[in-house]
Parts: sequence; C-alpha cells; structure tokens
Amino acid sequence: MQNIPPLNPIRLLILGCALAMVPALLAQDATKPLKALLITGGCCHDYAHQKDILKKGIEARANVTVDVIYVADDSTHPALPIYGNPDYAKGYDVVIHDECAADIKDPAVIQAVLKPHQDGIPGVNLHCAMHCYRFGDFGKPVAADADNSHWYEYLGLQSSGHGPQEPIAITFTDKASPITKNLADWTTIHEEHYNNIKVHATAQALAHGTQVIKNQAGEPQRTNDFVVAWVNTYKVKTRVFSTTIGHNNETVADARYLDLVTRGLLWACDKLDADGKPKPGYAAQ
Repeated sequence: MQNIPPLNPIRLLILGCALAMVPALLAQDATKPLKALLITGGCCHDYAHQKDILKKGIEARANVTVDVIYVADDSTHPALPIYGNPDYAKGYDVVIHDECAADIKDPAVIQAVLKPHQDGIPGVNLHCAMHCYRFGDFGKPVAADADNSHWYEYLGLQSSGHGPQEPIAITFTDKASPITKNLADWTTIHEEHYNNIKVHATAQALAHGTQVIKNQAGEPQRTNDFVVAWVNTYKVKTRVFSTTIGHNNETVADARYLDLVTRGLLWACDKLDADGKPKPGYAAQ
C-alpha cells in the first residue's frame, strides 16, 4: 500500500480557515435583500434626479433593493398614490420618506401614511419629509396627542422652516452610535438648515449642524445650531432614522451623505452591527 505523505500544517490551517468561511459565504448568498420603498415627489426639490441618486447610492452600499414611488408634481400637495391606502408598504422592510407635501393636511390621509409605521415597519426620513403633513400652529411646540402632533411623534422632532442657504458644519455628537461610528465631521455646500421647534423624549440626537447667517453686507449676523440627524423610537417598537440634510443634488450625491443615510436605513431595520458595518448578509452584493 502506497504511503500518503502527511499534509503540511500550514496547508491544513489554510484549508480549515477556508472551510470555516463556507457557512458565512453561503449565508451571504442566501440572504434576500432588504426591500425599501422610496416615496418622493412634491415641491421645491429636484426629485426627478435625487430619486435615482438615492437608489443607486443605497444599493451600492448595502444588500437593499430600492423601489420608487415618484410623481412629477412640484406642488405642496403632490398626488402620491399612497394617499388613502394604509397598506401601501405591504411587503416592504422599510419606507424612505423623501416627499415634500406641506399642504397634505387631512388627518385621515396622514393617519394612513403613518399606519405601516404604527404597525412596526421602520422609517427613514430625509430633508423635506420633516415639513410634510403639517397643519395648525406648527411654528410653536405642538402638544402631545394633539390632532396635528402625530407626524412629529413619528419623526421624533418638530421643525417648521429654514433660513437662507449657507454651508452647514456637521458634527457627530453621538460617536458611540453604530450609525455614526468612525464617520468624520464635514461641512456641506450651501444648504438649507432646518430649525428645531421641539425634540421629543423618544429621540436621540446623532449630529448637530451649525450655520453662520450673514447680513446683506456679508457680515456674520448669527450662528444657528440645530440637530440635523437623529433616531427615534415610535410607538415603542418602530425604529426611525431621520436627517434634515439633503436639499441640493450635490449634497445628496456626496458619499458622506449616502453613507449616513444607508447606515441609518440598516440601523432602522436592525441590520447594522455595533461597529457601523452591515450585519452578515447585508453588505452590498
């Protein structure tokens, strides 16, 4: 009988490591992508291009498929087909609200928009989503459980407007969050800086933005300091991530912005690990 020489210990080690990786690789291949629904359209923004920037940027960063509902309606009451349909998010893992619908005021319509999130579907909210579905005296803190408070309770923060476009210096104030872990502070191009009327107790700020407002002579007049990114726990169980940044196409296409939004989405779906990396199976394929 022919003698078979023993395997080299180094080769055995390499073989063992390779075999150990097989289950993880199989799990990665077997993981279905998260299904995200991006809702966009309405006033004052280039949603026709931003929807494509967001879809491409998120899908390049995580195992996510982004479906888009978009209407080419630049009014403050865009005719989005989700209105009146509380089941619009059925089959999706997360909803990204990027609409600008300040004059959608019917409480029944707003309730239907909120219904999936009340049932536990996570939410991601970008820029003008913070100024949607508002009525009454929203320039002052809205009382809890008031008829016009429900959208703000979902967001975790109430905002009513912004000043002129100037650069915003973004500082990550919660550096322990997996969303912000190892992300570097940065300063945007000229951008809209949304105010904070009220931050709810259920919300946790992740980043602040400071913006120097100048007078007509170009001299600094004041500095605004507002929360620009945060997370919220809605109805005890629903994870929500929001950022007020993202008016201009150049900002939305900025890799730093897309990194933040993608991490926020993964966190909302509980697919982000403590180091800010996608959990197994949810990295970009």
